[in-house]
Amino acid sequence: MAEAQVRRFRGAIDRLTGAAAADRFGIAVSGGPDSMALLWLASAAFPGRVEAATVDHGLRAASTEEAAMVGNYCAGQGIVHSVLHPAEPITGNIQSAARAARYALLNTWREERDLDWLLTAHHADDQLETVLMRLNRGSGVAGLAGVRARSGNVLRPLLGWRKAELQALVDAQGVPFVQDPSNTDSRFDRAALRKRLVDVDWLDPVAATRSAAALADAEDALQWLVDGLATRHVVREVDGWRLNQPAFPREVQRRLVLHMLNLAAPESPTPRGDALDAALVQLNAGGKTMLGDWLLEGGSHWTLRPAPPRRS
Repeated sequence: MAEAQVRRFRGAIDRLTGAAAADRFGIAVSGGPDSMALLWLASAAFPGRVEAATVDHGLRAASTEEAAMVGNYCAGQGIVHSVLHPAEPITGNIQSAARAARYALLNTWREERDLDWLLTAHHADDQLETVLMRLNRGSGVAGLAGVRARSGNVLRPLLGWRKAELQALVDAQGVPFVQDPSNTDSRFDRAALRKRLVDVDWLDPVAATRSAAALADAEDALQWLVDGLATRHVVREVDGWRLNQPAFPREVQRRLVLHMLNLAAPESPTPRGDALDAALVQLNAGGKTMLGDWLLEGGSHWTLRPAPPRRS
């Protein structure tokens, strides 16, 4: 069984990377059963080409001991292990801020250790939760694509695996692990959803992962199309930007408007979906509308210019 699982894992990596023979892998390991299973699979599939890192946010009293547990396991397996700490305390939206800090630390670590890829332990059950949460927020194609199997140097080779499979693997191999209490804390949206999904056996996480992958391909295709159209039809003007051919399907229009806004003000927040939809209605009717600090005007071509100063 273990040999088949290692072959399955190696095949997933080969599909994501093109099977580069000498690539080295950094494994993000929290100490939970999912990431410990990932560490075991990676070290079995690519012996001598794996390092591990644990991010200790310092948010829980047990986090230092959990990082030490991962370090002790790695030492016994001959795997180099690092513990990473944020430079600043995590504040605000704790889960979101911790996630951003975690990826920043891990990416810096990967570069410093000259590792080709960073692997995370997201699996099919995680993907189902992500898709359902984004569906509930009214996300479009990009959001419903869920967690990408490959995003830059980040690989998620376990998206086709169930959480129960990973738990069974660490149990069978005697791999130590810890359980993060925040994973079952209903104050967090994902944990609350997870509890509600426990007895829902008619939702297939692996099928949801396939759907998310199909939507990811659709998102890439749409973006490729829009990039080409923008090159041909979005023109710089003295005081703004002009879309000289707006007669496209609605989703393409939406993306072209966002493209112009990004050109004009790359640091500005992206407009909310309902605000953008309302703007498209006005533009298609030949009218004027505001998005943030920008005035858009419809007609045979669409223009984007700074909005006039507001009257006091």
